Amino acid sequence: QVRLVESGGGSVQAGGSLRLSCKAYGRLFSSNIMAWYRQIPGAQRELVASLTSGGNERYADDVQGRFTIDREWGDTVHLRMNSLKSEDTGVYFCNAKGYNGYALIGDYWGDGIRVTVSS
Repeated sequence: QVRLVESGGGSVQAGGSLRLSCKAYGRLFSSNIMAWYRQIPGAQRELVASLTSGGNERYADDVQGRFTIDREWGDTVHLRMNSLKSEDTGVYFCNAKGYNGYALIGDYWGDGIRVTVSS
């Protein structure tokens, strides 16, 4: 079992920056994808950024060039958010997926952390 603990959210003015962190406790499979999703009221969670254990990054179009995802010590992933806009407001969830080959063998979520960007 893997527990994900998020930190770093809060309120910021448009144009500002925040860094979200997510630490995984427990056995995180060597082949994995760690990601951040965002959810606003009435909408589904949407992928913001992901990072594979092999180092491949992926970003949503609306955050490309402003957000950066990176890992620390293999079990912690950060989301550095720059040039924040009001539309970045939402609850951000950390997600970790473990794979055995192409088979998904674990899918874990954090509790979510709120980010509010005021214009």
